[in-house]
Amino acid sequence: MLMLPLWFRVPFFRDYIMCAGLVPSAKESAKYLLRQAGGGNVAVIAIGGAPEALDARPGAYSVLLKNRKGFIKLALQFGATLVPVFSFGENELFDQMPNPRGSVLRTIQERLQKMMGISLPLFHARGVFQYSFGLIPYRKPIYTVVGKAIEVEKKESPTQEDIDTLHQKYMEELFRLFEDHKTKYNVTEEKQLTFI
Repeated sequence: MLMLPLWFRVPFFRDYIMCAGLVPSAKESAKYLLRQAGGGNVAVIAIGGAPEALDARPGAYSVLLKNRKGFIKLALQFGATLVPVFSFGENELFDQMPNPRGSVLRTIQERLQKMMGISLPLFHARGVFQYSFGLIPYRKPIYTVVGKAIEVEKKESPTQEDIDTLHQKYMEELFRLFEDHKTKYNVTEEKQLTFI
């Protein structure tokens, strides 16, 4: 699992997460994993990262992916198979203060995210002994579905067209995965997965 590099600067916590097998989400870390002889390594990354957290709220199904193509380029360079994965219910665990794009709160959050590398969503959920307010997640299930693997032909110097074509295919497969499973996991038929 690739995680924000910021957490690897925290003494003792760094050692703890490294013992669990986490690595920084830097390009060099991903390259290291993908170039290991014998295969068997899986690089798991949350593509939307910190900025996507600012749009996470109950009932929202948006993924920050439209202009994220670095992972596609790496997959092409190493011939790594791409596997789309979607988790239903993640956004239902917390409520978030309203922060539409362009609002004062959102502007502050985006500036802090650029400075620190992490986003600071103002969230709340339930308490330990009551359900009206607190920071403990609501008791909601999370269902993770895994899509069809996308085989990638290795190209050490992929063109922009190669990257764009594979990126489009990945988005289509992720959209199909969402559509195929949404009604099983209490998402209404009219809800659509949007790419921002």
